[in-house]
Amino acid sequence: MSEPIWNKFLTERDKAVFEASGYGSRQGFGRRPALLIIDVNYAFCDERPMPILESIKRWRNSCGEDAWVAMPYLKSLIEKAREKGVPVIYTTGVRRADNWDNGSWSWKNNRSDEDRSNRPNTNIDGNEIVAEIAPGPQDIVIYKQKPSGFFGSNMTSYLTLLGCDSVIVTGTTTSGCVRATVLDAFSLNYRITLAEEGCFDRSQASHAINLCDMNAKYADVVKTAEVLAFFDSLPIGMFDLPKGSATATLKPKLAANL
Repeated sequence: MSEPIWNKFLTERDKAVFEASGYGSRQGFGRRPALLIIDVNYAFCDERPMPILESIKRWRNSCGEDAWVAMPYLKSLIEKAREKGVPVIYTTGVRRADNWDNGSWSWKNNRSDEDRSNRPNTNIDGNEIVAEIAPGPQDIVIYKQKPSGFFGSNMTSYLTLLGCDSVIVTGTTTSGCVRATVLDAFSLNYRITLAEEGCFDRSQASHAINLCDMNAKYADVVKTAEVLAFFDSLPIGMFDLPKGSATATLKPKLAANL
């Protein structure tokens, strides 16, 4: 069995503390999961695989090649969830055209003003979900303005409507919006699993250490193959999903480019 991705970043003291403290116990999957795809949009992925230091010249939030390494894993999870009728819920950002509601996002990045316009040589909206894993007619899209998929959104209401007791979390960034979503889900008493290869970050160290911390206290971090096997074990037709209205994934009118 391979070592966890975070082990190379831990000191021997850290490893001893985790072993002795009781953290990191396996909680297991819930009975009625939803698959969450957090912020896998062009602002974080670019339009194609590119070295991160090149990609962030255009997209300041880009995770570079690591986003595209995750893409086949995300696609496999989404396809299996749809096959079994498991809810697939996407999140992405939304802003006013004048960017006034960027709020505290403007305080810690000196390139945040770039979010008011499209990148040079492209008409792509950064908040648009990457086409390779685009939402389908029965999927749900939640628009948000802060890191957590729960904050100021309909996420909890939709999970209640679906009767979900658990979430499988994927997407980006592991240390930011994924972690914030996991902490809110934990606070709301959902069981949480992260599909390791379906999560990514612009910082590889932050990615690994945040997986470590979430696995210790809030969630189970497992291989994507284990999540796929879990989906296979579920009966088909557990959920009353949307009927597939073409308007279900339209962006709110206040949206602007990120």
